[in-house]
Amino acid sequence: MAKQMKNTNKRALILFAHGARNPDWSAPFRRLQELAKSSLPDVVVELAFLEFIQPSLSKAVAKLAQQGCNDATVLPLFLGQSGHVLRDLPPMLAQLQQDYPAMILKLAKAVGEDAGVLAAMAAYCVAEMEKT
Repeated sequence: MAKQMKNTNKRALILFAHGARNPDWSAPFRRLQELAKSSLPDVVVELAFLEFIQPSLSKAVAKLAQQGCNDATVLPLFLGQSGHVLRDLPPMLAQLQQDYPAMILKLAKAVGEDAGVLAAMAAYCVAEMEKT
């Protein structure tokens, strides 16, 4: 009987948000990080920000590399695929891929592009209107 090869990938999910000057702004993103961690016990879940709040994307990737992660998906917590997601993020990831060639870095679509996310937001809008 042949031995099965063990998957040696240490996977990570980087939730990538814009950032704001007010640190309290990040509270919902930190709650999302905790929810993702509890749903993905075999995945390291980090939070990173484009500006104002730490850690930056480069610091998050450096931390993951130190932890031995070799497969990371960056998930933009943006409503659409424009601006920062299309212009700023790809060159940042390209540089990080050069800096960490042993790590596979993947870019997911912005969270707001997902039909399920939009449906949840629409349901919230309807629920709020039904309260008034």
